[in-house]
Amino acid sequence: MTLSIYDPVMNNEQAQQYLLSKVETTLDYPFGEEVKVFKVKNKMFATLALGKIAKSARTNDDAKTYYWMNLKCDPDEAVMLRDIFPAVIAGYHMNKALWNTVILDGSIPQGEIERMIDNSYMLVVKKMAKKDQQSILVHF
Repeated sequence: MTLSIYDPVMNNEQAQQYLLSKVETTLDYPFGEEVKVFKVKNKMFATLALGKIAKSARTNDDAKTYYWMNLKCDPDEAVMLRDIFPAVIAGYHMNKALWNTVILDGSIPQGEIERMIDNSYMLVVKKMAKKDQQSILVHF
């Protein structure tokens, strides 16, 4: 997939802002200050951290490190997204069937990343008790 100049991309600040815009979302640091964990009603639906391993791209012999975002995903869709986008890999340090890692390298359109975030959020909300679901879904 090739982006045109008209396809906005998402950086880590925009990702964080979008994640925090979800109803009843909180930011936590249970894994240390380097890993931001986004929770809805105390249930994790995303992480955001600076990628530090070999999968980070190399350009002109300068190591370039990107932010990585872990998002919950339907298992079948997770595999499809990995096939479509090279910047989507099996969840790093997560259950690889249920989580994807999205590398924010500018290769995925902003709208697609927002869709993945929305899906992750809703997958977590749908597993909550009905009372907790209703307090969130009333905002939609």
